[in-house]
Order: sequence, then C-alpha cells, then structure tokens
Amino acid sequence: MNILGIGSRIKHSELGLGVVTNVTSKQYWVTFIENGLETIEIDSDFEIIEAVEGEVDSVSFYDVEKSLKNLLQKWSDVSQIVPIGDKWKGGKIILEPGTHTQNKEVPIDTFFHKITMVRDRIRVMEQKINASNLDEAEKIDLQQYITRIYGSLTTFNVLFKNSNDYFVGDKSK
Repeated sequence: MNILGIGSRIKHSELGLGVVTNVTSKQYWVTFIENGLETIEIDSDFEIIEAVEGEVDSVSFYDVEKSLKNLLQKWSDVSQIVPIGDKWKGGKIILEPGTHTQNKEVPIDTFFHKITMVRDRIRVMEQKINASNLDEAEKIDLQQYITRIYGSLTTFNVLFKNSNDYFVGDKSK
C-alpha cells in the first residue's frame, strides 16, 4: 500500500472531497470542503482523485515532540512535574526542636519539591553510572548504593499523588 503524500486529493463516501494536509503513521489529516479538518485511518475506504507522489515522512510533529520530551527527561536533569497528594496541598511541616527554641515551619509544597529534585538527581546519577566506562562489577556496586538510597527515601512516598512516582528500594523476599 502506497501512502499518499501531502496535497493528495481524495473523495470520501461520507465526508466528501478533501485534500491531505498531514500524514502520521496511522492517519491522514484531511481538510474536506464541506466538513473541515478530519482525521481518517490510512486504510480507510476512499477514492483517490489525485495522488501526490514522493517521499512522505510518516511521523507527525506530535510524535517527534513526544520522543524528544522523553529523551530529555531520561538524559537530562530537567525535572518532570510530579503531583503532590491532594490532602497535602497548602500544608506545612513543623520541625519542633527538643529545646525551648522556636519551631521551624516549612511549606509542604516546598519540601515536596526538594524531595522530587533529590529523586530526579539520583536518577540522572544512575543513568550516568550505567552509561559510564566503569566495569560491570563497579556499576553493580554503585547501583546497590542507589537502590539503598531509594529505600531510605520511601518514607516520603506518602506525599506523592501517584504510586508510580514512589521511591522503590530493595524488595523483601
């Protein structure tokens, strides 16, 4: 099956006459004279009035943007947005000293942001270790330290809205 190029003209049984204005791996974006912009599956039933030949990039801008975001999140120290649990929003942490001095209050949102920054930086460190020229035994040794760090931070999982954002350490057997 040949993929139509941008500018190809088609006639769809329900939507009428249209021009292909974008092509993704699964769909044509077609501007129809009477129905405006619609997406149709590449294997839809339609009549080709005029096919534009040539190489077609079957990856949409959205797909490229999504891939780039994933790469940047994986390999940089840019933090992804991690939501705090609803019950904690606007709350505060009170640090009460054992002596008769003033308490320290910290907005929980600020504390949570710092915890997620620590987590993100540990992940970047883990990726850099895995991509390094260290031998496998050294990588495994450092990875075990990272796993223990995650385990030490599991106390803060209560703050996360989504369980897939939790810190995970060694699992008990």
